[in-house]
Amino acid sequence: MTAEDFVDVPLHQIAHARTGDKGNRINVAVFCYDPAVYPYLAEQLTEAKVLACYGHRAPSAVTRYLVPNLAACNFVIDDVLAGGVNNSLCLDRHGKGLSYLLLAMTIRLPRQCVSGR
Repeated sequence: MTAEDFVDVPLHQIAHARTGDKGNRINVAVFCYDPAVYPYLAEQLTEAKVLACYGHRAPSAVTRYLVPNLAACNFVIDDVLAGGVNNSLCLDRHGKGLSYLLLAMTIRLPRQCVSGR
């Protein structure tokens, strides 16, 4: 395959996500709509890229858990909620909207995987 055979696609076009919180930590679970794109997601959606995505929130660590049976990745992101729900002055103290930051990232896929989307 050549470079022209690939295209950058926003993550929200190929997956959906849910966020949960506990203290000053969130987890973001990302689920592929089509299991065929999961290998590309698992390869490209790394801990380092997720850490960079949330860099403005100064997280201390990101841990990724791959869940291939569900075509999913779960990310645990530490120290991202400005102290947690009881201490934070943020509007979204539970971090529920933070999954949308991740869904705005792009993934490089073969064109054949995104045709018709």
